Order: sequence, then structure tokens, then C-alpha cells
Amino acid sequence: MITRETFDKQVEAVLTKLPAEILRLLDEVPLHIEDQPLKRLMKELHLESGDELCGLFQGVSLNKKNEMHPRLPDSVTLFRRGILSQVADEYGKVSRRELRREIRITILHEYGHLHGLEEDEIAALGYG
Repeated sequence: MITRETFDKQVEAVLTKLPAEILRLLDEVPLHIEDQPLKRLMKELHLESGDELCGLFQGVSLNKKNEMHPRLPDSVTLFRRGILSQVADEYGKVSRRELRREIRITILHEYGHLHGLEEDEIAALGYG
């Protein structure tokens, strides 16, 4: 199993290769890493396992922010267990290449939600 320290290093490696526009977003909307979602969140999202969720954008998308939606503290969270479950082979082994790929996809997917993209639009871009 990939340790939290190793996972964090892989996230850092992915971040160094993201476009500048995405990195600027991280200054405004922080990226957090958790091992798995809290039980309260799993219940709210109707998840049975912490392995089912790779990432989550929480907040109001940019296209919906106005005076009626005050500026709340938006955030993006990556869930280590969910990402690892997506990339582990049948023996539980994880390739660093696939791990970095899934981390990148998850980051871009969740920041797509920040811009108001829906799941089908994100999938059409290849980040589903």
C-alpha cells in the first residue's frame, strides 16, 4: 500500500506539471488531502465505502457566485483511499505512473466543478 507520505509526494510531483492557470486557482481554492471522507460526508453522499470517492469540490461554482451567493470558503479535497482503489491492480499494486495520472485527473475534475462544469461535461473532456 502507498503510504500517506509517498502519496503526498506524488501529488506534489503532479502539481509541478500542471498549467499555470490551474496553479493560480490553488491560491484561491485550496487543495486538501484526506485519507478518506468523514462518515458524515459518506452518509450525505450515500457512499458505503471511503474507497468510492476520489475527490470533492465544496463551494459555489464561479458561474453561480453573485450577491445572492456570498463568497464562501471553497475547497477541493483529494481522498487518498479512493484514488488508490482506482489505480490498484488485482494484487493491490499501484504504479506511480497510474497514480500520478489519477491524481491529475481528479484535480482537474474537481476544479472543473469550480468552473460550473457538470459530470458529463467533465467526462467529455477526458476527466470523468
